[in-house]
Amino acid sequence: MIEIFAGSPVEARLVENLLNDANIHTFLKDELMGSIAPWQVAAGGAGSVKVIIDSLDYEQAIQIIEQHTRNWEEAQNS
Repeated sequence: MIEIFAGSPVEARLVENLLNDANIHTFLKDELMGSIAPWQVAAGGAGSVKVIIDSLDYEQAIQIIEQHTRNWEEAQNS
């Protein structure tokens, strides 16, 4: 198991959904505490919810996240 992403509860849920749509099984670590007391699980509360995947899915997951990030940035710049 490996951490592929850390962010706010909303960001982590978005990444979880992207990966689940690609049949990559995920686990959200610190989801509850990251929502109600993020500073308890991460310094300053940033990146409080972690998306965990099987290490065998790492390459595919990174590609999905990077493509989504590029698409988001292009949409914001147009």
